[in-house]
Amino acid sequence: MNLDRPVAPDPYDSLPAVPSFVLESEDLVPGEPMPSEYTQPHGNTSPHLSWRDFPPETQSFVVSCFDPDAPTPSGYWHWTIVDLDSTVTFLERGQGESDLFLPGAASHVRTDGGLFGWEGANPPEGDRPHRYIFAVHALDVDSLGLDPDETSPAAVAFNALFHTIARATLEVTYQQ
Repeated sequence: MNLDRPVAPDPYDSLPAVPSFVLESEDLVPGEPMPSEYTQPHGNTSPHLSWRDFPPETQSFVVSCFDPDAPTPSGYWHWTIVDLDSTVTFLERGQGESDLFLPGAASHVRTDGGLFGWEGANPPEGDRPHRYIFAVHALDVDSLGLDPDETSPAAVAFNALFHTIARATLEVTYQQ
């Protein structure tokens, strides 16, 4: 099958501009390929993330990972965490495996593959490199008030848009 298609835009470039802050990782290097242990075929471990310099009025965070290059009209959501308290400034490697590893009232929303937790990169074999955009959204509310069992990542992104006061992103790639 021929998967040639236009390159999808960075989805955050299409949203209203907000201030940025710093998102870093001990496991991922911006612009570089994602190490295989964070991919679905080779371990499926969620990577370490840490963030700083977000607005002091931040009340909570949403964390996500999105692949705009998935061969679908809407990309592919690999990870969404809602209601992460504003005192939390990092996620350890592997902390995305289950809600049991998340602090406080934070919870996972089902990925596009139906998992509650991290779903590592797994693009079609032979396709071009896919971009994986990790984002931390600083919100002006302590909770989006969404039921994680009944909410999609796209619905989280839509609702978070109206409460996002700053955003940090980190982009890596992966190809099989």
